[in-house]
Amino acid sequence: MVKNIWELSIEDFVEAGLNPEAALEFHNILQNALFMIKTSDPRDIWRELMARTVLKPSHPYGLHQLVYYSVYADWNFSSNGPPPYWFPSLDRSKLTNLGRIMELYGPKLLGASYKDPISSFRLFQEFSSQNPEIYWSIVLEELGVTFQKPPRCILDMTEKSKGKWLPDSILNIAHCCLLPSSRPFRDDNSLAIVWRDEGCDDSNVNHMTLKELREEVMLVANALDATFSKGDAIAIDMPLTVNAVVIYLAIVLAGLVVVSIADSFAANEVAVRLQISKAKGIFTQDFILRGGRKYPLYSRVIEGGSCNAIVIPATGNRLEVNLREQDLSWEEFLSTAKDLPRSNYYSPVFHSIDAMTNILFSSGTTGEPKAIPWTQLSPIRCTADSWAHMDVQAADIVCWPTNLGWVMGPISLYSCLLAGATLALYHGSPLGPGFGKFVQDAGVTILGTVPSLVKTWKDTKCMENLDWTKIRYFATTGETSNVDDDLWLSSRSYYKPVIECCGGTELASCYIMGSPLQPQAFGAFSTPSMTTGFVILDEYGIPYPEDQACVGEIGLFPLYLGASDRLLNADHHEVYFKGMPIYNGMQLRRHGDILKRTVGGYFVVQGRADDTMNLGGIKTSSVEIECICNNVDESILETAAVSVSPRGVGPEKLVILVVLKRGYKRSTEELKVKLSKAIQSNLNPLFKVGFVKIVPSFPRTASNKLLRRVLRKQMKDELSYAGTKL
Repeated sequence: MVKNIWELSIEDFVEAGLNPEAALEFHNILQNALFMIKTSDPRDIWRELMARTVLKPSHPYGLHQLVYYSVYADWNFSSNGPPPYWFPSLDRSKLTNLGRIMELYGPKLLGASYKDPISSFRLFQEFSSQNPEIYWSIVLEELGVTFQKPPRCILDMTEKSKGKWLPDSILNIAHCCLLPSSRPFRDDNSLAIVWRDEGCDDSNVNHMTLKELREEVMLVANALDATFSKGDAIAIDMPLTVNAVVIYLAIVLAGLVVVSIADSFAANEVAVRLQISKAKGIFTQDFILRGGRKYPLYSRVIEGGSCNAIVIPATGNRLEVNLREQDLSWEEFLSTAKDLPRSNYYSPVFHSIDAMTNILFSSGTTGEPKAIPWTQLSPIRCTADSWAHMDVQAADIVCWPTNLGWVMGPISLYSCLLAGATLALYHGSPLGPGFGKFVQDAGVTILGTVPSLVKTWKDTKCMENLDWTKIRYFATTGETSNVDDDLWLSSRSYYKPVIECCGGTELASCYIMGSPLQPQAFGAFSTPSMTTGFVILDEYGIPYPEDQACVGEIGLFPLYLGASDRLLNADHHEVYFKGMPIYNGMQLRRHGDILKRTVGGYFVVQGRADDTMNLGGIKTSSVEIECICNNVDESILETAAVSVSPRGVGPEKLVILVVLKRGYKRSTEELKVKLSKAIQSNLNPLFKVGFVKIVPSFPRTASNKLLRRVLRKQMKDELSYAGTKL
């Protein structure tokens, strides 16, 4: 039983990790703060405690947990929804990107309904989804997008075009990233990139100005012209380093197409992506240096494909591998341009707004990965969402450990350089204190994460004694967030908001996010992204009423700037539209997520549509069960819930797979009793755990998404073979 905040004692604070003297001091501070709070609403109590900085990053995490859960001890989730932990202030809301344009345009667009950026946010979001032309005309003025030929209009809705964005416009989106600009402000001396190499934790942070970046990109673009032909697809398979950013921008600047391949892929996965994209060349490194270890990369690349490789040394200026005759070293490649009279000048290749600039791939969890083309609209979309929902501004330093092989790589690159912010890169593993010290030393103000990375930081305590208080916003995507992990993360910077992001490569952005203009709750999304409209469908494909608490598959409105309209190796209509219902005269777009809308209007992703299960005639999701199971016992690191009918017929039975924390031992029977009790108490008294298995780890995609489909098949085969009666 969790104590109420008013009941906490000095002994509780000692148990939470304070020594007796510090516990007494904290008890006095807390009691004085509570004495001044004239309310019993836990939201107001938590808000006041945060305003008074009662909890500090230096306090043990156990104390943060104790206070948070004690404040909300009597909170009724079923009638109130998730409890908020961060609240926007009116003064600061008006200084955000979105708040500023709401103050400027809100009274005109919303009339007397407009009050202020916080109370009118939902109205403005709905307005943007119903009038996207107006919203995009405003935002394009705010972003660093320079057209060689301006668009004829924002959206052409003639019957023939069926929704064509920025028609007839011509530009080069990489060129837009490299230009000085008055809005957002950046000049040639503005910092474009800061970085540090792993193992150099006590050295100064390296930096590159916008002018220096532009000259490096133009040098590489000239070398590309000497090596390849216009329109060629050129792959990048290397860590997200300064060189990788330069190469990416140069490929786009030169009118070629980037093929994004994650550096974690095995040779066969590299090969299939090179084959699908018909890549003519590939940039890579001889090795990957990560976590103090050296991993071969060039050998994997050439095993996976026959196209020409340009190979960059992981350290120093000399390669540590012997190249094939057809391949070039980085030095040889650059030498093809250095003899030119103006090697650091390049005239960009301008092309239409819908020209392909990047081929990205889905995770490929089943069969061949989908090849998703990005056009020049895609960078505009992802930058606009970062600008509006993460408030990326010219003074920001943004760090998101990722890779150009995943959608967050290009999103991070464009969201910084088009919005005038500085991109922060750590050349190494983000798992240890070296990365955390870089975040501190570089003065990172926006830090992007994935939940499993945060869990590692929290569990290993590797980020203790570091100062992350310059961070204004955290962001997270890729998988379902854990409340305790987000609590730990937010506490590192005096409870700055963790902006939850959920979208897809084919959307070039997120369809639901958090917002700095709304109260935020851990592990929950607070709004559709700007201009996005959707409905939540019941099992018959009928939309639930707006604002009703419900769970169902998401159906996106099809007018979505930046979203894909083709696939290179699959039927786009069949993948995203076929079989989806018609709503208000438009065929909804499939995304595949099961979404829960809570009381209070928050959203929680419940997994993929094929991760739902039917237990005793009741539909539920794997994620919903796992969120309960993960907190059942201190020994549990993570769980996976799947439903299995071993003989292929009959009702589905619930199977829970468990990964234990290092050093812990538990019996499956002991866990089965605890898990069953927790699920029945917190979710449904009719649900019964049929089988529990302890495993060392879970199968995941290269982007760290849990492969429940694989687990489901493994358990079905195992239980059928063993003749287990569930």
